[in-house]
Amino acid sequence: MIKKLITILFIFFFSFTQKALAVCPVCTVAVASGVGVSRSLGVDDLIIGLWIGGLITSMIMWSLDWLKQKNIKFKFMGTIITIIYFALIIVPLFAMNMVGDPANIFCGCGLDKLLVGIIGGSIAFWFGASWYEYLKEKNNNKAYFPFQKVVMPILPIIILSIMFYFLTK
Repeated sequence: MIKKLITILFIFFFSFTQKALAVCPVCTVAVASGVGVSRSLGVDDLIIGLWIGGLITSMIMWSLDWLKQKNIKFKFMGTIITIIYFALIIVPLFAMNMVGDPANIFCGCGLDKLLVGIIGGSIAFWFGASWYEYLKEKNNNKAYFPFQKVVMPILPIIILSIMFYFLTK
């Protein structure tokens, strides 16, 4: 039943998309899938946080691009949108006691694993997406290879996931 509902929601969502915006839908679906799969496999919260951070950053980029296309501009738009998205994710995590558990501390430095992962994943995804834009601009606004727009933002998160897997193993 749940799988059917998710499938229907995805079909509904993608039937209204006109074109790929800042970061393409395939990339965001890949990030969301990574979160779901890793949770079900019992992966460390640090790694899950990386994927959540990537998803948040993807949503921020989509929203800012959509607002730009609609010629909607206001002071501190990027900052406000960023704060809203992070709050929408992090506040419920605190409310559900998924963040702040003393047993879930990163390397004894007092920082929550999930939060460290979210921050790291956000930075990694943004770096990958920015790197893609830079390389595309250097190549006359053309990608160097098929699906580069998908691979480049996710690659840093994959690399960090592998590194953190071995660090937390």
